Amino acid sequence: MITNRWVMLILALSLLCAAPAVCTEKLSPIETLKKPIEKVTNILHDPAFKNSGKKNDQRNVIWKVAGEMFDFTEISRRTIGKKAWKTFTSEEKEQFIKVFSEFLGNTYISKIQGEYQNEQIIFLNELVRGNIALVRTKLKRASLEIPIDYRMKKIEGNWKIYDVLVENGVSIIKNYHIQFKSILRKESPQQLIERLEKKLVARKS
Repeated sequence: MITNRWVMLILALSLLCAAPAVCTEKLSPIETLKKPIEKVTNILHDPAFKNSGKKNDQRNVIWKVAGEMFDFTEISRRTIGKKAWKTFTSEEKEQFIKVFSEFLGNTYISKIQGEYQNEQIIFLNELVRGNIALVRTKLKRASLEIPIDYRMKKIEGNWKIYDVLVENGVSIIKNYHIQFKSILRKESPQQLIERLEKKLVARKS
């Protein structure tokens, strides 16, 4: 079930995930996240997508640029867990990364299309240690403010998101890790992948 807390997380993710190739070595983590907001907001307000029949097109446009902001390999590895990840074959790792990234995009971007209400993101500060960074923000909707932190990693000179913490440090990685850990106690990596594939097909239909 998507709670209000997760709706706010979804909104923050979608607002920040846009504009491919904005991450360069010259940009700090916080600057990397600031750049995309205007572009995604414009997509959400674009009258060309207001027709209900255009929602899939709008989702595809957002997702096309959103993927540039995330390190899905890191997200997948951390979500599964270091020990369990070693039990996946190379092919299963590739399959999982592909289906899980599509699953996340389909789930969250579909929600933002129905929940966006002109929210604002206020950038607070960034903490950088080597190639790891934490960007602290607040998402504001009317009188409601939700603290949201972005964990980022520098990959080949580009800052990429690998986790998001909302409110009291609730992690998107931890949320899925708990679910997948329980499944993998009883099922194989391939069965987990098939589960996600079935859910993805169901949500697209």
